[in-house]
Amino acid sequence: MKTFSTFAPGPQDLRLIAVAMIMALLISRLVTAQDLLPTPLVNPAAPGETIEGTPVAAASAGLALADLEAQALGSNPALARAQALVSAARGNCVQVGLRPNPNVGYEGQQLGSGGLAEQHGVLFGQEIVTGGKLRLNRGVAAQQVSIAEQEFAAMRLRILTDVRIAFYRVLVAQRQIILAEELISLSQEVSKSVDTLHRAKEVGRVDVLQANLERQQAEILSQTSRQRLDAAWRELAAVVGNPALSIQPLIGDPGAEALDVSYDEALQRLQSQSPESAAAAAELGRARMALQRERVEPIPNVTFQGLVNWQDNGIGGKPDGGVLLSVPIPVFNRNQGAIMRAERELAAARQAISQLELSLQQRLAPVYENYANARQQAAQYRESILPQAEESLKLTREMYQAGEMNYTGLLTAQRTFAYANRDYLEAVLRLRTAEAEIEGLLLSGSLAQSPGASTIGR
Repeated sequence: MKTFSTFAPGPQDLRLIAVAMIMALLISRLVTAQDLLPTPLVNPAAPGETIEGTPVAAASAGLALADLEAQALGSNPALARAQALVSAARGNCVQVGLRPNPNVGYEGQQLGSGGLAEQHGVLFGQEIVTGGKLRLNRGVAAQQVSIAEQEFAAMRLRILTDVRIAFYRVLVAQRQIILAEELISLSQEVSKSVDTLHRAKEVGRVDVLQANLERQQAEILSQTSRQRLDAAWRELAAVVGNPALSIQPLIGDPGAEALDVSYDEALQRLQSQSPESAAAAAELGRARMALQRERVEPIPNVTFQGLVNWQDNGIGGKPDGGVLLSVPIPVFNRNQGAIMRAERELAAARQAISQLELSLQQRLAPVYENYANARQQAAQYRESILPQAEESLKLTREMYQAGEMNYTGLLTAQRTFAYANRDYLEAVLRLRTAEAEIEGLLLSGSLAQSPGASTIGR
């Protein structure tokens, strides 16, 4: 419904109209550019410092896990992207709460009357948003900021998990090279002993051939271990965010005592501290706020317009003015479809929380199984199997050189020693990988995210 009235005001009326026009132009509060700048979550690291300001260890002294984690938090582009998305969400939160700008323009009528009835004036207007829509807009956007912040936290954990897993892969690969070199040295010594015994006609040609085969297999194992180290280092350099990072010694002990974590403790920590759970809760809050916003959408906004004609030749050139006030009538469109959609999104958000709780439990089960098995195996290898395998090999070599043992017995002891050490290192790697996943709340794969994709639940 629209109403429009025309009148011939006096001087006092003209002053009132002018004041109203100025007030309409100033209705929207100006926000400076400084007010719109988001607060950064991560400060850029200064040269020679980590993101927290801790100096990075010199390359010659080797790199510790903490050094690599700090470098990754400052260089991995996935974290910078997540931070940019948080800032974008904050900017959107500012924007959706701003009031509409007033408008002002020129109004002319009867321009073809040869000056007999021409009207020239200033037109101004303002849309007045009702129903608390701007406040609810800010509420919805604030929840989106919370979701983006939880995705940032999740990405940080993904990066730390990736760095820890890659770090221990490199450490284990380094130990595998040491093991391979030890086996080569052992095989060479055994091969020399076999040659000596063969020349003395105490062993046959078969022992010589078998000794040479064992030495060659140890050399192949060494080459494979070096390739594994190269691949593990490239992976570590990628997750750190520095592909040019050169191979250098790492400071750490992959065989250190494992953390003692029960399944219930791990699950409780996962459910209470996971950014995935926090993001799901924020999504539920966003859905609630969005439903409130859609329900007030049918409340019509008010559009106000004012007109001041400084010249109206139809009434002798005297000034006059007009006022227009309009509101839409929600007869056909009461936003019923959007309200229905928001209600279903709220129901889906509630179910998503229950789904996530079950998903976390499901995902933790195999990881904890790997952790428990690898922890038990690594301890048994370290405390019992490896010492016995080493002692058995030593005694067997002495007995073989004394002629009290055939080569088959020596070969069996040597292979047992090699397999035990290999299996121990594999158990240690599984243990450290499972520990990193549990400590990182099952979040990993920081570089697997596509731009703009949510990191939660992946």
